[in-house]
Amino acid sequence: MIAIATIRLRYRTLARTLAWLTLFLFAYVLTALHVGPTWTDIGRGFVPHVPHERAAWATLVAILGTTISPYLFFWQASQEVEEEKALGRRRLDDRLGATQSELQSRSADVAIGTFFSSLVSYFIILATALTLHRAGRTAVTSSRDVAEALVPLAGRYAALLYAIGLLGTGALAIPTLSGSAAYAFADLFG
Repeated sequence: MIAIATIRLRYRTLARTLAWLTLFLFAYVLTALHVGPTWTDIGRGFVPHVPHERAAWATLVAILGTTISPYLFFWQASQEVEEEKALGRRRLDDRLGATQSELQSRSADVAIGTFFSSLVSYFIILATALTLHRAGRTAVTSSRDVAEALVPLAGRYAALLYAIGLLGTGALAIPTLSGSAAYAFADLFG
């Protein structure tokens, strides 16, 4: 379905649909707020320090690896080209240069996207800590475990809520990867 949608749908329609699906991830924000964290304890956890354990370094690398990936740069670039085409700038010569307003708009787009991505990532960790860790479950080994962090908010529908968010995120990765690969391939051959 995603391959067909990527080929048949207009780029803007596909991008908007996938963006709406990722909104399901805000369920973790709502869950964390619903459970009611002690913000002073959380604030104390923000004191930065260099990790000393191997597992802590692995976690840090995993977080950075999933948030700062080269394909995202290709996706951002290809999305900007598609937006330029939507404005009627079909030829490469029409898309050379950018106005100060366009640069500010792109900068705001990236900053807002980065902020919300980081916010959701943080709240996924927080909601899991507030629910599973408090219950003594410190080893999250499956998607089922992560879905259970949503139980305080969604009850028996936690797995469904998690699955929709996961499918939306996974669906977003497919055109991102195929688009970035196509962009790199086309650039390779001029």
